Amino acid sequence: MITHTTRTLIITSLLLLASCSEQVRKDAKSNSSYNDINQSDINTVLDNWHLAAAKGDLERYIGAMTEGAIFMGTDEHERWTRAELRVYAEPHFADGHGWTYTPRDRFIRTNAYGDVAWVDETLDHDRYGVLRGTAVLRENGEVWKIAHYSLTFLIPNEHVGDVMRVIGVASE
Repeated sequence: MITHTTRTLIITSLLLLASCSEQVRKDAKSNSSYNDINQSDINTVLDNWHLAAAKGDLERYIGAMTEGAIFMGTDEHERWTRAELRVYAEPHFADGHGWTYTPRDRFIRTNAYGDVAWVDETLDHDRYGVLRGTAVLRENGEVWKIAHYSLTFLIPNEHVGDVMRVIGVASE
């Protein structure tokens, strides 16, 4: 049987825990600048990453990614770990040139702690036209790195039927 004193102690403890938990959540949001962080570091990482690709600088390109990073290209089979991307990129970068994607616009959102960023950017490519890149970046010790990047073609809605026929999804 629970005594009045025990019941009061339990209720007081639960209220105290709930209060502390709520304060931790408030502190996390107030101590980080939720979506108001200085995004220049994130922009710099992505701009330098694209520049390293254009200049064929393999070490800077791969170095901008976390150890466990994944890169997803436009083809169904292009899902590479950082190590696999290095192997793929190495011969393309060997002559000091790689691939050039020029950011047109970029949108960045961060978590409440300011250590994870989600990015989507529209990119221009001289051969492929307009593409979209989406990324997840992680900050570790004041350094932002790319943990995941996915590159996709932007297909105008009026051409979706044509694309579906080309890839064998829709019949003639």
